[in-house]
Amino acid sequence: MDLETRVMDLESRLAFQDDALQTLSDVVYEQERVIERTRLQMQALLKRLEDLQGQVGVAEDDAPPPHY
Repeated sequence: MDLETRVMDLESRLAFQDDALQTLSDVVYEQERVIERTRLQMQALLKRLEDLQGQVGVAEDDAPPPHY
């Protein structure tokens, strides 16, 4: 294999790796957005649950007796 062929092969591999790296970076960025959105939704749901429990007057200690 001559030098020119080796250089072309390396350039081809580098281009492929650059593309793969960009694709992975895009996926990680999108996952970060999904995780953040899910975290905010979870916080909102927890707040809503706490508000509903406060309205109903359900305390965390008020579990039904064991025979229920």
